[in-house]
Amino acid sequence: MNFSTVFFYLFSVVLLFSAFRVVTARNPVHAVLFLMLAFSQAAGLWLLLRAEFLAITLVLVYLGAVMVLFLFVVMMLDIRIDGVREGFWRQVPVAVVIGAVVVVQLVTVLMGSFGLVDAPLQPMGDEIGNTKALGILLYTQYLYPIQIAAAILLVAMVAAIALTLRRRKDTKKLDASVQVRVKAGDRLQMVKMAPTPEAQPVADAAAEEKKA
Repeated sequence: MNFSTVFFYLFSVVLLFSAFRVVTARNPVHAVLFLMLAFSQAAGLWLLLRAEFLAITLVLVYLGAVMVLFLFVVMMLDIRIDGVREGFWRQVPVAVVIGAVVVVQLVTVLMGSFGLVDAPLQPMGDEIGNTKALGILLYTQYLYPIQIAAAILLVAMVAAIALTLRRRKDTKKLDASVQVRVKAGDRLQMVKMAPTPEAQPVADAAAEEKKA
């Protein structure tokens, strides 16, 4: 057993454990943290396969942006765990059936692909690395799908921020629409008041107190 095999089993075990904890964790914040751990272990597996660009992209995009955004959303939404857990066991049979169907489909596809003849690889040359070759493929043949995916991610990010936007009660703000509708008569109101007596000087008040 060489060095790469040891790390492959290590990454695989941690990945399976973290993926299982994503589903079984009671706290959604803990589930998101375990999902981040699963993505990091998947990046390690990509590194073992010498797919450095995919590994770095997985860490930067999913761990550095998407998962952190999900974590903030889960923390700010203040999800009630008791309400989410209601009726969990009643849905277990349906989940088992769906999981079994997915497993059968995966096994069918994998077993069918084992009988295929592998096509010979066409090397692009020693001067072109994996990152450059993948970039050429993405921004030539798959340019429009990349742009559509970027637009969808942007809309999802804006929607998540809009859902978690809360108005603070301890801040003062002005509503422009209310200011425009203000009338001049609403700003100043004339009130009739009784006249107040004039204040006596301090010396005269002291003399009157001595006479009394």
